[in-house]
Parts: sequence; structure tokens; C-alpha cells
Amino acid sequence: MKKKSFEVHDRNLWDEVARSIRPLGKRALRMSAASVSLPKQAVHILPQKASAPKISLNKSPPPITGFDRRTEQKLMRGKVEIESRLDLHGMGLEEARMRLLDFISHRRMEGYRLVLVITGKGASPFSGHTLHGRDHFYAPEREGRLRRQLPEWLHEAPFRVHVSGFQQAHPKHGGGGAFYVKLRRTREN
Repeated sequence: MKKKSFEVHDRNLWDEVARSIRPLGKRALRMSAASVSLPKQAVHILPQKASAPKISLNKSPPPITGFDRRTEQKLMRGKVEIESRLDLHGMGLEEARMRLLDFISHRRMEGYRLVLVITGKGASPFSGHTLHGRDHFYAPEREGRLRRQLPEWLHEAPFRVHVSGFQQAHPKHGGGGAFYVKLRRTREN
């Protein structure tokens, strides 16, 4: 690989930065980079205090992984038994979000693994009556906001603690207006 040469203004900037730094010292050099769980490019050697507690840098909840292939096939065929269900019809966004988080956290603590969350379809072109035309029944509050928001909520950290996957429900369980939600296992400590 060919080395890139510095241009004049880059060289002047580099010289200025090089003059402004000072060595860390022997104590900082003894600290091992292995005790820090960052990628090697991001490891910075800093002096460590004697009584500093170890802090885990990975505080975010695990990602949503989805369903395994066999479970997904059962869900797509409507051959699963729902352990519990929550109906969010007619709720405002904030009320629905709080009720959903409460429902999911309590069902997970009770050991449930698969729940159904019903959001409704809203006034989408596929769910409304067209006898009087689409504009007759149109109302902005019926645009299926809960159905659109639910996937976004489930990707937020407070929900990811409890949820390992979700997908749209089979028509037998509500189709486009409902979601299967897979809950994480509770670990006994």
C-alpha cells in the first residue's frame, strides 16, 4: 500500500499537535488494554485510580432477534396458542405505550413467552368500507397510528429488555391489525 504524503497545511497542523502533547507516565503505560472491553481502535490508555469500580460499557439491552424458523412457520399457519392478549383499540399513543410496556413486563415476569398485541388496522384502504367512498369515513385519528408505532416502540430500550421478537399476526388472530410478540425468558438468579 502506498503511503500518503502530507500536504504543507497538514504538516503544519501535525507539528502544532505534536508540540502540544505530553507523555502520560509510567503508571498509565502499565495499565493493560485487555481490561477495557472496547474495540482495539477505540482503546485509550488513561491513568486509573486505585479505588475506581469496574463499569460495564455495554448497558444497552440485547437486540431483537425475531423468531426461529419453526416457530415462524407455526405462526404463519396460525397453529400457535396465544398465552395472553392486549387490545389497544381506541387508546391514545401515550396511554397505549404505557399500557403496552406494563403488559409486556408483567407477562414476562409471569413466565409467558408469546403474547398477542392488537392495535387495529386503522382507516387504511384495505380495512375501511368503500360503499360511500373513502372520504366519507376519513378521520385523521383513524390512520392506524398504533399499528405504525408499535414496531418503533418495541425497538426502544425499555421494551427490548422484555421482547426478543415480533411479527404481524395470522388473519385468524387479527392479521394486519395485530402482532405476535415473543418475550424473553426470565432468568432465575
